[in-house]
Amino acid sequence: MDRQTQTELEAAAFRRLVAHLGARTDVQNIDLMILAGFCRNCLADWYAQAAAEKDIAISKDEAREFIYGEPFADWKKKHQAEATPEQMAAFEAARKKSHG
Repeated sequence: MDRQTQTELEAAAFRRLVAHLGARTDVQNIDLMILAGFCRNCLADWYAQAAAEKDIAISKDEAREFIYGEPFADWKKKHQAEATPEQMAAFEAARKKSHG
């Protein structure tokens, strides 16, 4: 497979992941962090970092809007629930596990 085709396939998979997460607003970021070690905010950070590597300035807010499909504050009001004590405990346990 040539590099251009590989890049196009990777981009298509990324777009599908973003669309999937956009459709699954019931899945909370904290749950993603607990189970997978990343969330929508991580994707936004990685997107902004990739842009910076190409000398393209993208703000944190712009990157989050790209990932969330709307301003983060709006998405958060509509879809983000307050983390439960159980979620916070699981998050801390997962964080300690991954950071040894």
